[in-house]
Amino acid sequence: MRRKISLKPITLFLLLITFASYGKEQEGHGEEKTGKTTKEEVKEYIQHHLKDSYDFNLFSYTTDEGESKHVGFPLPVILWDNGLKVFSSSKFHHGETVAEVGGDYYKLHHSKIYKVDGPNGEIIEDEDHHATNEKPLDFSITKNVSLIFLVFGIMFFMFSRMAKAYKNNNGMPKGTGRFLEPIVLYVRDEIAIPNIGEKHYKRYMSYLLTVFFFVWIINLFGLTPIGMNLTNNIAVTLCLALITYFITTFSGNKNYWKHIFWMPGVPVPMKIILAPIELLGTIIKPFALMIRLYANITAGHVVLMSIIGMIFLFQNWLGSSLSLLLAFVLAILELLVAALQAYIFTVLSALYFGMAVEEHHDEAH
Repeated sequence: MRRKISLKPITLFLLLITFASYGKEQEGHGEEKTGKTTKEEVKEYIQHHLKDSYDFNLFSYTTDEGESKHVGFPLPVILWDNGLKVFSSSKFHHGETVAEVGGDYYKLHHSKIYKVDGPNGEIIEDEDHHATNEKPLDFSITKNVSLIFLVFGIMFFMFSRMAKAYKNNNGMPKGTGRFLEPIVLYVRDEIAIPNIGEKHYKRYMSYLLTVFFFVWIINLFGLTPIGMNLTNNIAVTLCLALITYFITTFSGNKNYWKHIFWMPGVPVPMKIILAPIELLGTIIKPFALMIRLYANITAGHVVLMSIIGMIFLFQNWLGSSLSLLLAFVLAILELLVAALQAYIFTVLSALYFGMAVEEHHDEAH
């Protein structure tokens, strides 16, 4: 008999780790030590959880002497500033100091690296509070970039083992393949074939499977206290949407373009009016893909972290208990949202591909 995997213990474990991470960051904190109220610290913690960074900060705390301590590990910083500059992000000491590299000085400001005049150099801002310092080209391996490599490694490991098991076990799933095969078949039978059609779906299966598992695994990592939230970075969702857009555009047959530029069965004056609208629609579709994934994931994280922060704001058993219960329920919902957003992105991509390759009076579609 196959064993059923319950998500409840996993959710509880992740949630307790998040509470512990937040609690350790707040331990020893207080207005008398940091000059900030608990509300301000909660807000900073949420922003820290959502933003990309140049290191992995597992948790922070303040000593009795008021010194801020961070537990984590640095990542490589790669800059191009009159030559290649490679150094560890530990030189920034979490943004508290200026990094000196090859006679040049760099400082972190709002999760971005700027060049300053010297070891005591400061960031100069204009009236709109935008930094005016020179900004070098940044190719650093940030936390989000590390997650991309990590998810790539996980997917390569899973599917390479699955393919090897099929080959050595006469086409029967084994190990990880027993869990992955129903998902792969679901994407094929319930997403690809109904939306694209049996004639063309095989061309797009590799992309649909890749984007489904990529978004799903990334969303699950976003629920951990490490703060690896890749899909709440609009640049990432933009790239995913652009890939779907380019595949759709270059897959479009003459029937697809005819319906955009010269819609059949419509009076000529209306064809002229509808053509630019339909053309604009081809751009709006990937834009909707980008915003939907970005907004849903970001909103979920903000709400969840805000509710966790309320536990420390109430500081009484009733308010904190209710916040804990609500955060637990929302964390379970976030597990569903992680898979749901991957499903929606994949379904809409398949729908756009199907529209691009649909043939006139195609009964199979």
